[in-house]
Amino acid sequence: MLQTVWVSSPGRWTLREPACRRGGKQTRWKCRFVRTIIQHPCQRHATKRPGKVRMLKKIQICLCFFFVSGILYEISLLSGCFFSYVPVSKHFLTPEQVLNLGKSIIFLETTERLEPPPLVSCSVESAARIYQDRPIILFMKGLTNDTALDLNSSYAAFSLLSSMKNVFIFPLQMEIVFQETPLLQWYNQVVPEQEKNWVHVSSDASRLALIWKYGGIYMDTDVISIRPIPEESFLAAQKSRFSSNGIFGFPAHHKFIWDCMENFVLKYNGNIWGNQGPFLMTRMLKTICNLTDFKGTEDHRCQNISFLNPQRFYPIPYPAWGRYYQVWDKSPNFNHSYALHLWNFMNHNRKAVVAGSNTLAEKLYKTYCPTTYEDLIQNAELRDFARSEDVA
Repeated sequence: MLQTVWVSSPGRWTLREPACRRGGKQTRWKCRFVRTIIQHPCQRHATKRPGKVRMLKKIQICLCFFFVSGILYEISLLSGCFFSYVPVSKHFLTPEQVLNLGKSIIFLETTERLEPPPLVSCSVESAARIYQDRPIILFMKGLTNDTALDLNSSYAAFSLLSSMKNVFIFPLQMEIVFQETPLLQWYNQVVPEQEKNWVHVSSDASRLALIWKYGGIYMDTDVISIRPIPEESFLAAQKSRFSSNGIFGFPAHHKFIWDCMENFVLKYNGNIWGNQGPFLMTRMLKTICNLTDFKGTEDHRCQNISFLNPQRFYPIPYPAWGRYYQVWDKSPNFNHSYALHLWNFMNHNRKAVVAGSNTLAEKLYKTYCPTTYEDLIQNAELRDFARSEDVA
């Protein structure tokens, strides 16, 4: 990261890296930009040519202006503190540069599909709105370095998400992600074509490696954010004494995540769904915690990890997942929730949000991802209606 820049007479500038800190559980970053100008004595210009002196001064002022603008632009690229104020040119940033900003919200797409469906778009958009001062990153296995920049104009969801200043879409390159982790040896030996649950297993592994390396929060692409999560190190209880891995957060290089990666390899069984996912998180949590049933809406804490109540993310449990696509007499307020997991894996009938249906899911879209709702649902139905009228 750019730390120090020197400029010759008339002044010398020292630019220090922005110091960002998080005050308690506040969600705003406090940034400090320190600038020191040490003036050097300048020779007085001869008074015989005042016009030339004025011109030189104007040139110096212009050069200083462009120099300061350049510094601020570099900072806007490298500091998450400026997401809310300075537009960022995202095309030239690498995944590592963005992840190194810290506190990222990470989503993964480990299928080959290139067009994010509305629920994925809603998940990413809702996170971008709730966490406006943090990078929101969608990694997609179907992307390559050659195609990533061309897709913005090809797919509606890419165009929608790319227009958000804190959203980044990158190719998922597992051979790079697993470097310097216990997962690399496993990845080099496994044969994806022979794996029964490769899409899920590869996602389970990738999320562990990314959070261990860079820290932040991982979310499944069917999680709709509704308010900021105040915890830094946390697991989400799906039910009492059982952890999910659909959403969790840790600082970089946390020992618990390293232990999970080691156990992932040691106890690997790709034929059992969830063995490297929620079952992994649960068995590792049990090694350090005496898990008990939740009472009311309390959270549990074990060592330095918060085990969050099922109400935080799973107020509607998986057996009742279809209720998201039903009409409620009175919609729940979800006052005890930070985000909502919509159980897309259970959605075998592919129930979708339909404009005007008045379902709970439609109301959530309208509230927390309004752009996705308007662009990908309402406008799509209008386009389909117009095409059917033309055919008739």
